[in-house]
Amino acid sequence: MTEVAPSDQLLVVIDPVARRSDGESVRIAKDVLSAGAATKVCLPDGPEEFARALARRGSRRPVVVGDDRALLRAVSLLHRQRALGACAVSLVPVGGVLSLARSLGVPMGAVAAARAVLDGVERRMDLLVDDSDGVVVGALRIPSVPALDPVSAPVPVGGLSDGRLPWLRTCQSLVRTLASASRPGRVGASVATPGPFRLRVEVDGVLLVDLDQPVEAVSVTPGVLGGAEVEVRPVSVGAAVAPLRVVGRRVTVSGADFRYRADAVVGGPVRTRTWVVREGAWGLTLPVG
Repeated sequence: MTEVAPSDQLLVVIDPVARRSDGESVRIAKDVLSAGAATKVCLPDGPEEFARALARRGSRRPVVVGDDRALLRAVSLLHRQRALGACAVSLVPVGGVLSLARSLGVPMGAVAAARAVLDGVERRMDLLVDDSDGVVVGALRIPSVPALDPVSAPVPVGGLSDGRLPWLRTCQSLVRTLASASRPGRVGASVATPGPFRLRVEVDGVLLVDLDQPVEAVSVTPGVLGGAEVEVRPVSVGAAVAPLRVVGRRVTVSGADFRYRADAVVGGPVRTRTWVVREGAWGLTLPVG
């Protein structure tokens, strides 16, 4: 780890979702950061302003106040600006989607996280980069987990739950049935459990599974000493089949059109995609110890 100088100038980019969801935590974080360092605070209203703020940061160290999605947006933008190697990213987690921040070791409280920004150390981490210049910080999943279909979500009416509206449940069930019958059978298009899939998976040029072996899922996680953990779960027919697990630096997946989830972002459909581990490609400021 590399020590972060407390006198650094900070560019504090406050995500609009954080401002709407928890203004008090945002205010506390801003006060702690401003008391400990020279700060420039940016309040972008959308992705374009968010990107411009990072592009114009100069020598300031970027601090993102927001949730996992804001962190991923910052890492992706800095990667495309080829600036990840020159600066550490800091995060004060505010919002409802914080599982990635927690897994990375970022403190969850606004005060503790802001103090870690000021007094912490930079930890270099691996990154997965695909052949379209997309990045993966936490995990890659194939196929992508289907999003909740709008017609299947509970619909509150006048403050009542659907448990008190049986006619609403009946209508939703009918709409789901008709919708699923009319959809084409592509990955991620239905709320039903997906699979099986026929995919060809190669790790460092070695074939792990071919199209003749249907699989339930593939996952790739960066950060294992310059390698990525790859897990393939074959479909079990009769007897249980153990997952295939290997560590490698280059992962290529091909097959019929498939979708994938890179952290919180769904990509595809594609016929083939390759992900390569970039060792120590980005830095995150974390508490000492």
